[in-house]
This record gives sequence, C-alpha cells and structure tokens, in this order.
Amino acid sequence: MKDRTATLLGNFMDQITPRHTGEGEFLQAVEEVARDVLPIEKASSAFTDARALERLCEADRIISFRITWRDDSGAVQINRGWRVQHSNLLGPYKGGLRWAPGVTRSVLKFLAFEQAFKNALTGLPLGAAKGGADFDPHGRSVPEIERFAQAFMAELAPHIGPDRDVPAGDIGVGAREVGLLSRAWVQHAQRWGGALTGKPLALGGSDIRAEATGYGVIFFTAAMLAEQGAELQDKRVALSGRGNVSAHAARKARAMGARVISLSGRAGTWYAPDGFSAEALDWTLAAKGEAAMAPPKDLGVEFREGAKPWGLSPDIALPCATQNELDLEDAKALADSGCRVLSEGANMPLTSDAEAHLTRAGVIQAPGKAANAGGVAVSGLEMQQNASFARWTPARVETQLREIMCAIHARLKAERASCCTAGGGIDYRRAANVAGYRKLARAVVDGGVM
Repeated sequence: MKDRTATLLGNFMDQITPRHTGEGEFLQAVEEVARDVLPIEKASSAFTDARALERLCEADRIISFRITWRDDSGAVQINRGWRVQHSNLLGPYKGGLRWAPGVTRSVLKFLAFEQAFKNALTGLPLGAAKGGADFDPHGRSVPEIERFAQAFMAELAPHIGPDRDVPAGDIGVGAREVGLLSRAWVQHAQRWGGALTGKPLALGGSDIRAEATGYGVIFFTAAMLAEQGAELQDKRVALSGRGNVSAHAARKARAMGARVISLSGRAGTWYAPDGFSAEALDWTLAAKGEAAMAPPKDLGVEFREGAKPWGLSPDIALPCATQNELDLEDAKALADSGCRVLSEGANMPLTSDAEAHLTRAGVIQAPGKAANAGGVAVSGLEMQQNASFARWTPARVETQLREIMCAIHARLKAERASCCTAGGGIDYRRAANVAGYRKLARAVVDGGVM
C-alpha cells in the first residue's frame, strides 16, 4: 500500500510541479494533501474521471496588481499586490489579506489552497481565497497606512463583494486596517455591504471575531483531549508567537484551567515555569522594545533571548506564529521533552521533517486547516449577521464557534476507519485532508466541467 501511494504521489507531483516552478510553499502544501487523498481519489471512478485533485490544485484565477502611493515625505512608493481566488465551489471566495514584506505569490497560493480545505471543514458555505501585498506596515505612520489602504482597495475593489469574494484580515491587517479597507470599498461600490469581515464593531463587525482563531484552537484541542479521556485542566501549554492568535489562545487556555508556560517573538521566548498569571500575561503581550526583554521579577516570567519554546516540557504545544517555524531540531526537542499533543494555530507551522518526526514519536497533531478554522468560522457568522442586518451577542457567537469547532472534530473522527494512527487513535492531519477533499471533490463532480 505504501509503495502504491508513493508511486501515485510521485507521478502526481511530477505532473503538478512544472506548472508551479519555484513555489516551494505551495508545492509543500499540495504534496501533504496529495499523499493522503490520492488513494481516495483512485478508489472513486467519479473523482478520477473528473481529475478532482488536479483541478483543486489550480486556482480559479490569480489577480496581481501594482499599488502606488506617497509616503509622508512625498516620495512615491510602489508595492505589489495579489488576490488568489482559489475556489468558489462551496460559496463566495473567502480568506484573509496579509501585508508583510515576505508576501509572495507562492505564499498566497499555499494559503489559498489550505483555505479551501479549512473552509470545507467548517460546514459553512464558503469558497477559498487569499491575498495581500509586500507592504510592511511596521514603522509606518497612520496617514501612510491610510493612503496605502486606499490605493490597495482601488485595485482590489472591482474583484470583491458580499456575494463574490469577501476578504478578511491576516498578518499586518487588523481590525483597524479592515475598517479602512471596508470604507474604501464602500466609496468605490457606492453602496454599503459586508464586503470584508473582521471589521470594527462600529462598522458592522462581529463580536468574538478578534478572539475567534485563538479560541477555536483551544476548543479544538479540548475536543482532542476529551477523545482521549483527558482535559485541559493543569496541562502545561507552550505557545509560540505573541500576536492575536497566541494572545487569545493563551487567555482561553487559562480560563479553561491550563497552565500557559510560554509566548515567543523574534528576539526569544518568555517563559513562566509555573504558568502565566493574568497580570503576567497582560504585561508580556503589551510590552514593547527592549523593556519587553526585562520582565519584572514579581511576575514570575523570564525572557530567554534567541530561544524557542519547544524544549520547555509542555504537555501541549501550540505553534501560532508563522509557516515552517518549527523545524526538525525543534520537533526533536518537543518530543524529547514529553509533549504528546500539538495543535497548529498558524498555517503549516511545521516543516515536513518536523511533522514526520513528531508522527514517529507518537505526538498527536491537529493541522491548522482544522485547529485554526475558528477565525474563518466567525467570519462566516459575521457574513450572516451583515446579510440579515443583525447583531448577535458575544455569548451567541462564542457558543456557535464552540459548536463549529466540535463539529469539525466530529467530521475528522468520522474518518477514523481510514485515518488512524499506529496506536489506533485518530490521525487528525490525514483525516482533515480526507474529509475536506471528499466535500470539495463531490462539488467538483456535481458541478461538471466548466
């Protein structure tokens, strides 16, 4: 069986790779999915005849554009922007916008491909997209960000809308930036509409949207633990990152009784051996610059310059920073320190070698397309609120978010027969790929050839 799968995978990647030369992140994501789903496709004459997986690997379209704007000195600045509209099989295109200097076409293609499977798992009628620009908002003034947002939306506006393509925020694009983009879209469209999600509440946003991805990671992790007859209470949880996802995951984990022992950034790791108190967590998330590297002693937090959080003997690891942040050496440290559960708060945060090592070590892994689906889930709920001109209470949104994350876990559990670990548990990574593929492939077949 392994030899047959390896042959299928090799032949498939030989076919796909020449079309996407130099796009390593995208090809890594495709190979991970293809390894799991090609046997499923070959067992179905309908899926095979439709060439479902091959079609799912090709975006409907990729829109690229130039963004020209003036900085505070009056100098003209030029950036590149993209919107990868990957698939509208299940609903309008849906996915975030990322502003960061490292944004490339390959990164956005990988994120859009992953988004298709993630959105399928939510059970909501959402297609998949991703977009952004190679613009670095750090160090830019408020007027500069406003001018860039207006210039960016001038190019993007003709391609999006409430029932066509609904972007959201991502790295570098928070609620404030989404608000600027939303108002710019209204000016271009000359009508109000929920063309973006993640908006400030005053502009039609949803409660719990900012918290959604982090909360969702914890709800999914709790469901994994419950499947094993365990719970979050008193578990040592190591998180990477210090941004939105990490912050809200840390807060929800504490609220559910876990001991959060780490956060991290580019400069190093903040380590709380006995777990962050509420005060220590607030300080660590708010501290800036050199002051952040010198926590007050009474907080029970130490800063470890240049260190990563994976050798701190956690029970649970939550990589929440960025793609490929956790490499083989990190995986060895994590497994050797006794960690047995990992949930991905970021998209594809493990290198292929790291993933393989953790699998061999028996670490149960929840992939980002399942574990961090909370953000897009509440985006879908925001779309429902905008379409019906309604505002739901925070309690209602959080309850629905928890239900969606538990339903995703149930969908993966339903694939257990064909997606089990050597020990008989659920292979969550494979189950997420298979469950998402089945839904998307059925839509490919039912939609015909066009």
